[in-house]
Amino acid sequence: MRFSVFLNARAMRPEDDRKLIKDLEKHALKARDCGFDAIFMPDHHFNGYMPIASDSFIFAAYLAAQMPDMHFGFSVVSVPLHHPVRLAERINILDQLTDGKLLVGVGSGTTPEEMIGLGVNYAESKDVSDRNLEIAEQLWAKEMNDPAIEFENGPHRGRVLQRIAPIAYTKGHAPLMPVAMKEASTRRAGENGWPAFIPAFTPPQIGGTEPFKHVHKYFTAYKDILTSSGHDKATINRALGWTTHTYQCVHVAETDEQAREELEVILRAYQDAIEREAEFNARAESDDANKKTDRTPNALTEDWIGTWCLYGSPETVVEHLRPYRDLGIGNILCGTLTGPLTEEKLRLGNQTLDLLSTRVMPELK
Repeated sequence: MRFSVFLNARAMRPEDDRKLIKDLEKHALKARDCGFDAIFMPDHHFNGYMPIASDSFIFAAYLAAQMPDMHFGFSVVSVPLHHPVRLAERINILDQLTDGKLLVGVGSGTTPEEMIGLGVNYAESKDVSDRNLEIAEQLWAKEMNDPAIEFENGPHRGRVLQRIAPIAYTKGHAPLMPVAMKEASTRRAGENGWPAFIPAFTPPQIGGTEPFKHVHKYFTAYKDILTSSGHDKATINRALGWTTHTYQCVHVAETDEQAREELEVILRAYQDAIEREAEFNARAESDDANKKTDRTPNALTEDWIGTWCLYGSPETVVEHLRPYRDLGIGNILCGTLTGPLTEEKLRLGNQTLDLLSTRVMPELK
């Protein structure tokens, strides 16, 4: 079982942005020193959630120069927000800079505010995402003397005469990791021999206190397609080795009681940030083309904690994760800086890295 760090902090004020960026860099370097396998980042715009995630490719390249043995991933790239040419180019550049240690999570996005800022209707985001991925595949496959590729998709259009440069380091291109929830996404991952994100809930309920039941269902469906698609053993092992289950908030302390108490402090600050952003989300949802169809529970509810959090003493965390390891989950993605990034939150995040690396990871690797 691999362990990766998900950089998912928030800045509450513009003047906090620079310190947050420098603190994220320090935290990522500490994760390297603690033996974590990868650094993942989200793709977000406008609202202070990971300000550096307005172009995570740049930050990943900056970090990759400092830690060449680390894998880098995205959880996830909001595909409708990216021009397909720029998406293909950026992925290839980072694939080259990391010597193929790149995992590109892909999704259709979650926030109408981000969609309208980049010219996409939220209601059309799924279709724009699917078509963008089709266009990107055509661009990656195009050779210089092939006929031009022309496309028009939502706000994105173009006519490519030669090829995508640079060429990918990985054969074809870096793996694209879908969320293995819908049948089409599960099939895309399995048939291509790519890893997948395995969710712990089933819509329309985005939360609950029985996460393993959902993980088991989605992982089994994904693995069945992966292993029946004619891949060689190395491809299957590589895909399963990076198939990922994500916790938005991971917090480890010496005792269960201390971990729960500190978790609630973290989540109260996180929920305050979510509510601050709600006003702007409401403005974005002012017309039918940009209405969200799902709602996430309050972070202080047991449903949210049960699905999105991993917390407790090192011994409790190990026992929680054993069934996931035995099932075959290859990578646990740990959100260690959830919510507004203060000095105290950074201290707690570093505490979690230390305890995971010394007393959890050795039991499960």
